[in-house]
Amino acid sequence: MSLEAFLYNLHYDIDETKPPDLEVDWEDGPLAYKLYRGLPVVPLSPEIPLTLDGGEAPMKPDLRRTGHFLWYVFGLTQLSQSVLASNSMVQTMGLLQLYRRFAPSGGALYPNELYVYLKIEDLPAGVYHYDAAHHRLVLLREGDFDSYLAGATGNRYDASACFGTVFISTMFWKNFFKYHSFSYRLQGLDAGALIGQLLEVAKRFGFASRVYFQFLDRAANHLLGISEQEESVYAVIPLSVEPAIPWFAHGKEGEGSVSAAELCRELPTVRHHHYVRSRRVKEFPMLIKMNEASLLESLRSIPRAGEKKIAHRGGHVVVLPYVKRLLYDLASVSRRRYSPDSDFRMSKVSQEQLALLLREATASFRYRNDLDGARENPVSRVSLYVCLYNVEGIPEGAYHYDSAAHALRLVRHGDHRLQLQEGMPSDNVNLFQVPLCFHIAGDKDHLVAEMGYRGYRIQQMEAGMLLQRLLLAATAVGLGGHPLLGFDARLCDEIYKMTSQGLTSLIQIPIGPYRHSPRLTGGLHG
Repeated sequence: MSLEAFLYNLHYDIDETKPPDLEVDWEDGPLAYKLYRGLPVVPLSPEIPLTLDGGEAPMKPDLRRTGHFLWYVFGLTQLSQSVLASNSMVQTMGLLQLYRRFAPSGGALYPNELYVYLKIEDLPAGVYHYDAAHHRLVLLREGDFDSYLAGATGNRYDASACFGTVFISTMFWKNFFKYHSFSYRLQGLDAGALIGQLLEVAKRFGFASRVYFQFLDRAANHLLGISEQEESVYAVIPLSVEPAIPWFAHGKEGEGSVSAAELCRELPTVRHHHYVRSRRVKEFPMLIKMNEASLLESLRSIPRAGEKKIAHRGGHVVVLPYVKRLLYDLASVSRRRYSPDSDFRMSKVSQEQLALLLREATASFRYRNDLDGARENPVSRVSLYVCLYNVEGIPEGAYHYDSAAHALRLVRHGDHRLQLQEGMPSDNVNLFQVPLCFHIAGDKDHLVAEMGYRGYRIQQMEAGMLLQRLLLAATAVGLGGHPLLGFDARLCDEIYKMTSQGLTSLIQIPIGPYRHSPRLTGGLHG
């Protein structure tokens, strides 16, 4: 299968990405976290602070504070046990037990892993893996790698001004075992949701950050000692306590760039043993093929994001009430975030709730990254659309949210719940009980024309980042949200008249009031 056909199927013909007779071997499934063997470990403090209000003065963290940061980003936060009569897994799994984290993940499988290069007190400088299962750091490579990282990112940030750099990777098998090749789409979204959570936590800790989507992949993977046949880095995120950090280390971006091969020769190869649990790991050739097609061997001519697509501008305009940015305790909101299945219950949503939700989700989404360069207010590459029903004072219909005007622009009148429900292959969510059904939209060509096949995973990550902001904002105003990839993208594109604008729906998120389903949950913190 060609890569073009594969991307098309990922978006429009999901069934073509999985064998028709696919049976998930739950008993041989991998762990949702990576476990290294035989390496030095550094325990982190289990006494996690129970509030994250922000407002702390920026200061270089010590080991204790670094552990708090990592736990709120990607630690195991909750044990959940439930028995769902409609769940097909129950027959083979019995009691459904899941270890959850604050960032959402498809099927709670968490294909991403988190690594950090740290230069802090009470810890040898070096590269570590965050062992979420034991809340500890595992030393992978000791030393100072400022120069190496500068080269791997094309000299686009001053590594010496940062106390740490986060690497977010994807382990292909961790959700391929359930979703087969469709997992490629999920992996980008999951990585984006994790990045979104990381950036929100970083704000509360007073850390400045910048996301690098474009870097020398093989150099980053070589530094961590991971094999590209099973895992690869998707994003590099430096952290600093200097608000005005010079993200460009040299006068000209990319000056003195080296190739991945040249950089890899600077460090000896390391291979570490880790435990997967699966006795039989199947091959995933399309994931490897897509990953190889997305690799950057050189940063001498870094591709740029093209002209942004203009979202829908016509139709009736509903100006939303003026609201200030939400001020909320991120720790409390993260703990309360709930993903309703059949638990939505129809209730009227106020204009103020909707205004707060939209304002906060889009305002908090602004972030520094290597695609926008030094631009202060770039146009977002992803945007929000929503089908409304039973919202106070707003007619039923499909709308585009114009964040600059803080207004909804009507695209199509009417109640679209029946169409949206018919477009779902599964009946796990009753959309007739949902007042807000959001769709995150992006370039229909998935940025491939501008950035090659790397553009697809970047787009999915940005969609995931906006998704996480939307879920956090929904929780803060008392609503629940359930991300869905099982939806008919063609149908949604038609509802919003996106095709003529070169846009397409990337993910569907029903949001609304809910009741808790019967389940046993417990927090995992000191």
